[in-house]
Order: sequence, then structure tokens, then C-alpha cells
Amino acid sequence: MDSEMVAHEGGCHCKKVRWRVQAPTGVVAWSCNCSNCSMRGNTHFIVPADRFELLGDSEQFLTTYSFGTHTAKHKFCKVCGITSFYYPRSNPDGVSITFTCVDPGTLTHIEVKYYDGKNWETSHNQTGIASQSKG
Repeated sequence: MDSEMVAHEGGCHCKKVRWRVQAPTGVVAWSCNCSNCSMRGNTHFIVPADRFELLGDSEQFLTTYSFGTHTAKHKFCKVCGITSFYYPRSNPDGVSITFTCVDPGTLTHIEVKYYDGKNWETSHNQTGIASQSKG
């Protein structure tokens, strides 16, 4: 993957939630089949939490959904309902960015890998996903 770091901006559909993330121009995105990701059609890339910044008054438009172990914190816009980012169980020290919510122009390559969320523990141990949030 490309290692050139750039500032990507993005957010939800109604633009009430906006953020900036420092990440390479080419990323590894994860397509997951867990009950939540599969229903949302979520494919996301992961960055260390310190490379993510909410912009403006975005926080006031966010709400959280959590289930199962309650480790993952699924953030979504109270106005339009889009989850443009969340705090994943696989990487509690990171942020998962829905790659389709990144504004056009800064992502040049997306490699999609499969994450078997229905068999979470096995997939977590085999994929190396935990390394994605390490600086």
C-alpha cells in the first residue's frame, strides 16, 4: 500500500458530521460479514485514534449504538443516519473510517480484504487487523 500520508476529509450524507483523518493515499479496507456491517454494507479502513479529528460542532450530531461485548462504538449522524466512522472492537485504539464517506480526490487506491465477523475471534487472530491501528 502507498505510504504517503495525506489529510482526508469526509463525513455523513447531510454534512452535519465532518472529520479529518491522516492516512495514506492507498488503504486496506475491510469488508466484514458481522450482523452490523453486513446490514449496513460497511467497508472500512482503520487508523490510529490520534490521526482522527472531528471537525466543528460534529459531536452534537452524533449518537452511539453498541451491542454484544459493547466494545465497538458505532457512531452515526442523528440527522441522516449515516455511520461514517466508528470505534471498532478489533481495534479499540483506532477508528474505522467508512471509505465511501471520504470526500473524493485523496484516496487513490483501496485494497479490500475480507473479515469474517461471524467468526470474530478466529478472523481477528488470522487477519492481522489489530496492527492497522498501530502508528
